[in-house]
Amino acid sequence: MFGLFKKQSDAEKLQKRYEKLMSEWHKLSTINRAESDKKYAEAEDVLKQIEALQS
Repeated sequence: MFGLFKKQSDAEKLQKRYEKLMSEWHKLSTINRAESDKKYAEAEDVLKQIEALQS
């Protein structure tokens, strides 16, 4: 209840975006390989941003 108004940090926002991209990547991996590769590359970029924030 008290976390209702808590703002997310940049790392938390990027983590959610990463999870969403990886989910989309997994769904596309069996349907469209080219789009799947694009999603994976985008997810890797987000992961690098997360690592940069943590260090």
